[in-house]
Amino acid sequence: MEAGGLDGVVWRNRALTLFDRVAVPVAVCDVYGLVVLANPAMAAECGTTPGRLRGRDVLELFRPQEEAQVERIAEALRLRHRSRYQVSVRWPAPGGADRYGELTADPVSEAVGETPSLLVMLRVDGERPAPRAEPARVTPVEGRVLALLAGGATTARAAKELGLTSDGVTYHLRRLSARWDAATRTELVARAYALGVLRPGIWPPTPTG
Repeated sequence: MEAGGLDGVVWRNRALTLFDRVAVPVAVCDVYGLVVLANPAMAAECGTTPGRLRGRDVLELFRPQEEAQVERIAEALRLRHRSRYQVSVRWPAPGGADRYGELTADPVSEAVGETPSLLVMLRVDGERPAPRAEPARVTPVEGRVLALLAGGATTARAAKELGLTSDGVTYHLRRLSARWDAATRTELVARAYALGVLRPGIWPPTPTG
């Protein structure tokens, strides 16, 4: 290999090492916005690894807040304009919160007439906490049926406690099973705890409502 070619490889490897170590989220995309190369900081914003971002649409990963911005950029790129473009975006953070910020795209190429790639940098401006899940809605009778069931009551005992017939208790259990797609009573109780209908860590089991 000639000295010039060897030097080019060395500098390319150094550039890639620096690219990976930059703390700012950065990616190289083609002119259509598909990720060609991403650094670990950019991948971390998506909760994945750099390799898994390859081929993804950057505007699907980071959703534009104003579609008009994207249309203006697409038209400018079509006309080979070489300006810096900025898009306000939002995206789900790995922890579930909703983040928002700005993507900056700089067209880059080795020659003026070439179709440019896009050097994309992400600035994180803030974060909105993920909304707290509200407990599933059940009727007072359904809540008491589930609590008795979680405490080990049979259908007959639950009916006696609630002043219902056994068929009445079965009716409520069937409705709940269909609503939550639960195949067994054990699964039904597990769903009740998972959905916040029954209070965790309390005995005897007690409905939250």
